[in-house]
Amino acid sequence: MTGKKHVLVIGGGAIGLSAAHYLHLAGHEVTVVEKGEIGSGSSLHNAGLVCPSHFIPLAAPGMVSTGLRWMFKPESPFYIKPRFDPAMARWLWLFARSCTQRHMARSMPLLRDLSIASLALFDEMAGLERMNFEFRKNGLIMLFRTGHGRHAAIAAAAHAGALGVEARILDRKGLAELEPGVEFLAEGGVYYPGDAHLTPSLFMERLRTLLAGRGVRFMTSTTVIGFEQRPSGIAAVVTDRGRYSADEFILAGGAWSPGIVGRLKLDLPVQAGKGYSVTIRTATARPRIPFILDEARVAVTPMGDHLRFAGTMELAGLTTAITMRRVQAIVRALPYYLGGLGAVQVEQADIWAGLRPVSPDGLPYIGRFRRYENLIAATGHSMLGMSLAPVTGKLVAEIVDDKVPSIDLHLLRTDRFA
Repeated sequence: MTGKKHVLVIGGGAIGLSAAHYLHLAGHEVTVVEKGEIGSGSSLHNAGLVCPSHFIPLAAPGMVSTGLRWMFKPESPFYIKPRFDPAMARWLWLFARSCTQRHMARSMPLLRDLSIASLALFDEMAGLERMNFEFRKNGLIMLFRTGHGRHAAIAAAAHAGALGVEARILDRKGLAELEPGVEFLAEGGVYYPGDAHLTPSLFMERLRTLLAGRGVRFMTSTTVIGFEQRPSGIAAVVTDRGRYSADEFILAGGAWSPGIVGRLKLDLPVQAGKGYSVTIRTATARPRIPFILDEARVAVTPMGDHLRFAGTMELAGLTTAITMRRVQAIVRALPYYLGGLGAVQVEQADIWAGLRPVSPDGLPYIGRFRRYENLIAATGHSMLGMSLAPVTGKLVAEIVDDKVPSIDLHLLRTDRFA
């Protein structure tokens, strides 16, 4: 270790708090600055999946043609709101460039390694005193209902086997044996026993309480509006509540990250990918294992006595406005895969929309910025922010301590699109 430092973390989501956790364990003084409340971005209401099964990046072969088919359908799993936006146009160009077999082949082992490491760290954190966040290692089932879905699921299972990730292909009878309390209408599925899930709001609440008790300082409702610079680095952040100096600065601002570092004239291609969740209290169907309804791109996660349905990717800028037709599309997908839920009354459900930070190649940014030696990125995780939060936090602490990172970060460097 290079000695105790004061580290300021910009962003109070799952990644920001995980970074604060591992920085504190490394002996550093930590301050977290958050523009809203802790977890108010997309950390409180997401699907809560910890998923080594998600090793295929968003930018994969075939996604351009799939996206073109979906982008003009407002109820589709992937939707781009038409607008004039040069940053969006550049992002789409970079995304199309990244949707190659070579990129997918390079990315899959890295995403596998990040996810497996993160799952082990979640397991450690769940064992800490007063850190019960309903962490369950029950696996994940990818359900399919069409021939095309079956083909894609079996292909993904083959990739999993090649990567050493266990995957079991099941017919409807096999699904019923694995989860006897659920009525399956899907044709079949792939079971990934190495996956896990948690309740995001409990994780955030318990981790914040733990950190506050250990001396981590939280500055909520505090917006970064600028920076004070020094030669080759940053001296302080300027906020609407004052100036805060530090030795190191961590950018964990989620979908707002490009705007934050734009004040430093840094280009970080990230688009805000809006996702929705619908949470209901249920006294009937009580699955133990989360599902993903593959063709519909909808996750179904048990959380205590609640069920959460989450999905969609909507590129519409920095707005969390809820489009009800997209919420209804999530709910309408359920009866094609699962029975026994009854009619989901959207009017009585907890409906939420949040913004994920989506990079053009589907990989996060983790590492130092070349132009500012004491600014470290921890953002761009797309739909894997909660899943990869602990490993990202640990890697950030290793970078601050000038250690060789425990996972090779070359593909995640901040300047890869420069």
